[in-house]
Amino acid sequence: MAALTESMARGATDVPLIEQTIGDFFDDMAARQGDHEALVSAHESKRYSYIELQREANRLASALLGLGLVPGDRVGIWSHNNAPWVLMQLATAKVGIILVNINPAYRTSELEYALNKVACKALVTMKSFKTSDYVGMLRELAPELADAKPGALNAARLPHLRTLAWIDTPADSGELPGLLRFSTLLDSGTPDDPQVAAIAKTLKATDPINIQFTSGTTGFPKGATLTHRNILNNGFFIGECMKLSPVDRLCIPVPLYHCFGMVLGNLACITHGATIVYPNDGFDPLTVMQTVQAEKCTGLHGVPTMFIAELDHPRFREFDFSTLRTGIMAGSPCPTEVMKRVVDQMHLREITIAYGMTETSPVSCQSSTDTPLEKRVSTVGTVQPHLEIKIIDPVTGDIVPTGVSGEFCTRGYSVMHGYWEDEEKTREAIDAEGWMHTGDLATMDAEGYVNIVGRIKDLVIRGGENIYPREIEEFLYRHPKVQDVQVVGLPDKKYGEELCAWIIPKPGQTATADEIRDFCKGQIAHYKVPRYIEFVAAFPMTVTGKIQKFKIREAMKSQLGLDEDQTA
Repeated sequence: MAALTESMARGATDVPLIEQTIGDFFDDMAARQGDHEALVSAHESKRYSYIELQREANRLASALLGLGLVPGDRVGIWSHNNAPWVLMQLATAKVGIILVNINPAYRTSELEYALNKVACKALVTMKSFKTSDYVGMLRELAPELADAKPGALNAARLPHLRTLAWIDTPADSGELPGLLRFSTLLDSGTPDDPQVAAIAKTLKATDPINIQFTSGTTGFPKGATLTHRNILNNGFFIGECMKLSPVDRLCIPVPLYHCFGMVLGNLACITHGATIVYPNDGFDPLTVMQTVQAEKCTGLHGVPTMFIAELDHPRFREFDFSTLRTGIMAGSPCPTEVMKRVVDQMHLREITIAYGMTETSPVSCQSSTDTPLEKRVSTVGTVQPHLEIKIIDPVTGDIVPTGVSGEFCTRGYSVMHGYWEDEEKTREAIDAEGWMHTGDLATMDAEGYVNIVGRIKDLVIRGGENIYPREIEEFLYRHPKVQDVQVVGLPDKKYGEELCAWIIPKPGQTATADEIRDFCKGQIAHYKVPRYIEFVAAFPMTVTGKIQKFKIREAMKSQLGLDEDQTA
């Protein structure tokens, strides 16, 4: 390939796009390798072959139709990782019902907003998880549950919701008023219901099949609406980058409610006949390591903080990771030093980096198993097949030369159907030519490798100098006492903004602000040395492992008594 001079690239088109629905593609895979293991849910002690998973998905699809649901209706899933989650993903796709992913971290007001925004008619939920009482929150929102017959809820605050089902286990005793047991719902269906097959024939790959709510750090969350074609193809090409095949067993500790779990995990496996392995319902580094060893996993997914937790776990050296080969590190910028440790200490020599956003199904760029290590640790790879990417000047909209920072934009099959019933926000995100504007700042080199340098809103301008927090974070990761670090900008009367670093020290280590500043001196420009340095035990995070920098800013502004017009 000739060296690029401007920051625009197009993906390969030699492998055609899949134009089937998720249900049809899955049925073809089950027909080809029905006896092959499809799913292992370690914490539930459940195993399914492809033919068994197909049978249960068909039974659930039949049961959903039995509730009176029809193609296009919305059904929510409010749960951490388990077998019912993937059954809901497959069953809804088979009969054209739109699965709505509800963030397990949501509380009553967020749940109320999400269910009403998309008019969910049914919801499948965990009973509880750690300190989250999901059924209790539903009773708070819908006191009518106490007197409702299962399937006949009529709640004032949730006017569209009719059916609530809770994910039960064989050990659960007693009933929950107004709620169906998931096992009872499943038993009400039949695996060979002719209605399921009849509806499947009417579905198109371009039909919406999934709604995922954006994080909503400002304003209300938006419902990114994705089609079969969006997420099935993205899952397939993600798996291609990892060179997945039926011999692979992928450990998925990332949450299913997010694209990382359900697309980069479930659909990457299903499109390649590989085995899905859930180590636990929520992330726990010890059970991840135990499951990788026990199930001889060949792949492992995670956000950087998950890999850090595994690498620094006191029992890390007890486990055999020799079966590992590949996986994905994504979700937030991947520190170079962490990537090197994962390759060296966890045998993940073919691990890949993926970059994307929910609105693009999600992946736009990915490295492959044979991408040179220096490129894998310093970039997010190259453009995915059948997609176009460009980096533009955020002000003029012009494509920037290679090596110059600008806003990352992408176009192609992966761009969402739109935000649910929000044309204005959809038009703000996707321009008239179909380009999705991500809000991420990136550079592209002459070979087409992309480096994400930050968010447009995270860019710090100190005394007229543009500073990318990612650059400072990468430098501070080299300090021997630093386990993790996040850098943000804080308002400053003299310079406009000053840098602040939150640092998590390595276990058993202590450090001082002066130590960190001394480490910086002579190594990075003086204006890049953080003025404020705080040592913390953890960062504020979403359930998917994304670090919430805006909360770091808010905490520091409150601590220092800062606002946008004054300094300490």
